[in-house]
Amino acid sequence: MPSFEKSIEHLENLISFPSVSSQSNRPISDWVSQRLEEIGFSVEQMRYEDAQGVEKVNVLARRDPFKPTSSQSGGLAYFCHTDVVPVNGWNGPGEGPFCAHVQSDRIYGRGSCDMKGSLASMLSAAEALDKKEQRRPLWIVCTADEEVGFVGAKELVKNSDHYQELAAHQPLGLIGEPTRLNVVHAHKGIIGLRITSVGRAAHSSTIDGVNANRRMVPLLQQLLQLNEKTESDSRYMDDRFDPPTLSWNFGISDQCSAVNITPDRSVAWLSLRPMPSIDGSELIAEVVALADTLGLTVEYLGSGTPLWIDAGASCIQELCQITKGVPKTVCYGTDGGEFNALKHRVVFGPGDIAQAHTTDEWIALDQLKQGVDLFGKAIRHWCCDEAPAS
Repeated sequence: MPSFEKSIEHLENLISFPSVSSQSNRPISDWVSQRLEEIGFSVEQMRYEDAQGVEKVNVLARRDPFKPTSSQSGGLAYFCHTDVVPVNGWNGPGEGPFCAHVQSDRIYGRGSCDMKGSLASMLSAAEALDKKEQRRPLWIVCTADEEVGFVGAKELVKNSDHYQELAAHQPLGLIGEPTRLNVVHAHKGIIGLRITSVGRAAHSSTIDGVNANRRMVPLLQQLLQLNEKTESDSRYMDDRFDPPTLSWNFGISDQCSAVNITPDRSVAWLSLRPMPSIDGSELIAEVVALADTLGLTVEYLGSGTPLWIDAGASCIQELCQITKGVPKTVCYGTDGGEFNALKHRVVFGPGDIAQAHTTDEWIALDQLKQGVDLFGKAIRHWCCDEAPAS
């Protein structure tokens, strides 16, 4: 079966797993592991429990070369995640978000774009390569919990001996997130805070309650002022990104359901997207200091690290030659920021980030087809004799 047609079959199977981050991704991880073993990969499943006690699985698979080169370095390591965001109202065609639907030039389904379409393309590209041509290792790594703070990637880096062996080879780390197959050499990170004020509920006609929102007012004023500062002060801007700011964002909710109740709890949140040379840490310190003065509780939420590989690096330029494109930056984050032991990294995959997390998520068939082709060329370039490793 042609590899493109096989990629459609793979994607239909992958979409059928409701691998929302709040649930175990073991079923989809078992399916991927079996497919990889069938095409000659040795597979490690690294299991852990998330903060809610739910079992999660990272998959790290390696296919060794048929005739190794004398060098013990190089090769290609493809990274993806198998979790998807929740479905809060699906309005795409077909029988639902976890039943793939092909219509016109698209495949619809949760995760089709972010990022099961990418994994389907890579599986097909790896299947199409005759192992006898392989001269350097090929890894396929599937992490859990990317959508909730890159937890799976962090667990992999911290606890997997197989990941350390991978890093020792210094392969090209190809992060297969949707970039429309543009070569992305840098992205922002993310950090979030939750700030809580506790009061005392009562009937609002009495003086018995303590309105939790009162202590939030000065904090919200500070969040607004700092927001304006990040949008006007050049010290917090990097024109290599669009937008060039820290994308400071905040909100508040007291969950009060009636106007005659004194709110007993008020929760504010803050997020920003650090850049490689601007992390905004001093601004966060100001927020934490004021929250402490006001008697508020601060909780750090999940975070992700920015990624920066110089656009002139050999791995970036070689992939640009394969794609006939130019290096770009993006403002979202990926697992790639966690794999800092790898000197050579790039974000590159089929699909448009604009379709990720939508209520009718889809990937264009043409992107899937090009993904199979370009992933195949990348494998041949970094794992076969056509070119030396970066």
